[in-house]
Formats: sequence, C-alpha cells, structure tokens
Amino acid sequence: MKNQNTQNKTVVVGMSGGVDSSVSALLLKQQGYNVVGLFMKNWEEKDESGICTSEADFADVKRVCEKLEIPYYAVNFSEQYLDKVFAEFLEDFKKGYTPNPDVLCNREIKFGPFLQYALKMGADYVATGHYCNIKEINGQFYLAKAVDTNKDQTYFLNQLSQEQLRCVMFPIGGLTKPQVREIAESNGLITAKKKDSTGICFIGERKFKDFLKTYLPAKAGDIYSLAGEKLGHHDGLMYYTLGQRRGLNIGGKADGINDRWFVVKKDLEKNILYVNHGEHNQMFSTGLKYDTLNLIPPTIKLHEIKNLKAKFRYRQEAQDVAVSGSTVTFKNKQRSVTPGQWVVFYDNEFCLGGAKIIEVIYGK
Repeated sequence: MKNQNTQNKTVVVGMSGGVDSSVSALLLKQQGYNVVGLFMKNWEEKDESGICTSEADFADVKRVCEKLEIPYYAVNFSEQYLDKVFAEFLEDFKKGYTPNPDVLCNREIKFGPFLQYALKMGADYVATGHYCNIKEINGQFYLAKAVDTNKDQTYFLNQLSQEQLRCVMFPIGGLTKPQVREIAESNGLITAKKKDSTGICFIGERKFKDFLKTYLPAKAGDIYSLAGEKLGHHDGLMYYTLGQRRGLNIGGKADGINDRWFVVKKDLEKNILYVNHGEHNQMFSTGLKYDTLNLIPPTIKLHEIKNLKAKFRYRQEAQDVAVSGSTVTFKNKQRSVTPGQWVVFYDNEFCLGGAKIIEVIYGK
C-alpha cells in the first residue's frame, strides 16, 4: 500500500459488479480506508435481447456496497468512450487491423476521466480490481506483475503513466483468483461465484459479425491460397484476423490434403483474403514496427535493457526481443503477430510500457 496511515484517507474503488472489484473494496475497508464505490457506465446500447448489461452489473454493485456499508455512485462516460475508444476501434478495423479496445479503455477512460472524476470527489487514491502491483523505486513508480501469473493484467495497463500510478491502488495484486473468490464467499458477497466477463465488453453475447456490420459496411471478396488458387468467398476482411482457422468455410481439397486452413494475409487494396494449409512460413514473423511508445518509467531506454522481453498478445509468454528505434526484432520467429494489437515490454517482473503494432516484418 502507498500509505500505511489509512486514517482519514479516502479511496474510490472502480466497481464493475464483478468479484475482483468487490473484494478490492472489502480489503480496503478492512485496512481502515474510507471506501467509496463508483460504477462506470461506458456503453448505452442494449443487447439483442433488449437488456442493458450495465443495469444488472450496477445492481450487483449496489448489493455489494450495501453489504460493506459503503456509499456508492454511478457515472456515465459513454460519450467519452465513443469518442476516445470506440472511434479508434472502428478506424483500426478500416485499416485491416485487429484492435484491442481494453488497452484503450484503461488509458482513455478508467485511468483518464474516471480517475479525474474520483479525485474531484475528494479521493486520495483510486483502486481497481486489476491483477497487478505497483512498486516505488527511487521515486519512480513501476507496474509489476501479479502474484497470479495466470490472471496478470499488466498487458492491458501498458499505457499508464507516472501521474496515474502515483494515486492508484491494486488491492488484489498479491492474491490468486481462487483466493479472491474464497474471500468474497466467506464475507457473503453476492459476486463470489459470478462468472468473469470475457470478450469485448460492448459486444456482450451478440455475434461479432452481427455487431460490427451495424457500424461498418462489409465488402465481400474472394479467398485465395498463397499459390493463387481461388477457394471461396469472404464476408469482409474486417471479420478475419491473422492465424484464424475457424469460420473460413473452406472444405478439404480434392487431392486429399485435409490440413486446416489458416489466414495468412489480407490484401486491403484488392480485397483478397489469403489462406494456406497448415502452419506456413507466412504466419511466422521476425519483427514488427510500432507507433507512439509509452514508457511507464519514462527515463528507461529499452535498447539498454539486458534480456528485454515482450508480449504481442495477452495469453502469451514474454519473448526475447531487441529494440532499435520503433522496430522490434524477435530472437525467435513469432506466430500470427497482428497489427492493431499491442507490443508490451517487460524486464523480469516489471511491465515497462508498450505501443500499438502497426506493421509486421517477415524475413528469413
């Protein structure tokens, strides 16, 4: 914790209606902080069943806060979300990217206007239910991995700054997910067994294609093999990502080769989707280029760090890399690195920052 003297210190907890933020609020109250629950509404639209999931989540927030006997409020950031997150999400699809809006949501909403709103409420700190930790070393704040490596969320927080980390707490960073659920259950919190949210929050239970086509016009085109053989039709390049093997609707070949088809390339200019049987070399890259880099400890230099590692997607072991300018070179070839995702750098336990991938480099 940033301050051992909790007396008269107020922490506003970002309450999502899930078990992680519920336990975060519980732990902070037990430690003596004045805790306030604050629920964010970032999306106005109802799902195909006419249900606004945020209403159900806020109902859970109210029950948890009433159980903990702490005040709770709601704030609507849907306009900011549309402008700062969803607009870029759509633009990335137009470029042929596969975007990751969770990173943008953290940067532009949860640790942007939400943080500022909480501070205006009189908060000394803001807390969330993310699985990660903060360490202060020589006056600089470092984002550190969670104890539960399976749940570590530093990848999604790679855009945070010193100013943000200075007034943020992550109360469950030292716990495992089973421990969090056990704490919730033993304290009678209604969210103890609530299912974790997955996927993109604003899509909910709807099919991805059905959602996206309401915002972007789809342009159907042809599917070709790398050898130049026309194999079928695609519904729109934005629906496919590099390395994808499901939903291509391509059967086995008459020559008896029945290896799975994989997406290996998208040609936006000609509107062609290229696929190949099996794990083709085109799926493996030697490096990437990124755009604006955010460094969490701003004074570090990536090219000077020994044993520098990086992730190119969330569910991945960090890989050995070298950095020169805005180019990252991989020690070992990597499968299906995708523009629109984020390259996130690590030095042992610390997340150093990251940037959006804008180009993938292929070579021998």
